[in-house]
Amino acid sequence: MIQAPDTRTGLAGVAEAANQAPGRGRPPVHLWHPDHCGEIDIVIRRDGVWMHEGSPLGRAELVRLFSTVLRKDADGYVLVTPGEKLSIQVEDLPFRAVSLASRSGALIFTTDVGDEVEAGAEHPIRVETDPETGEPSPAVHVRADLWARIARPVFYELVEMARVEDGRLTVRSGGDTFALGPVGAGVE
Repeated sequence: MIQAPDTRTGLAGVAEAANQAPGRGRPPVHLWHPDHCGEIDIVIRRDGVWMHEGSPLGRAELVRLFSTVLRKDADGYVLVTPGEKLSIQVEDLPFRAVSLASRSGALIFTTDVGDEVEAGAEHPIRVETDPETGEPSPAVHVRADLWARIARPVFYELVEMARVEDGRLTVRSGGDTFALGPVGAGVE
């Protein structure tokens, strides 16, 4: 019996596309180039909570599923399937780095959607500083053009691990060095 392709759209279509190949890794969103179909009322808040139509998406599995079809294009963040591309809003960065481990000289971040990222040349740590307040804004690269905001407690762990080099606090991971900020400028 031949089964007709799933023609669901919107939230159901995104969930179906993300769930097509369980156990095979992330869907190949970089290969999908459908027409832009508009917007879907999903907002990833600054605190990492995914909202749909004003209510939090309460199921972590659903958030994880949607995170696998998230992409950042020139026109903003989108959820993409082979058949449609829907814009969403992201208030800061789409993910949060919520834990940190050190294994064999590498710093391993875990995001709020379960991704593990080893900081290094392919996944750099960057720290921008607010020019008015001096407040650091740390992030780690996750994939493609998607970054995770490093949670404050995790950043404090990095600062505790840091060494002073040329007046800057730095950490090393996998042979690469990352600056956290100048000594005495909000990252003491």
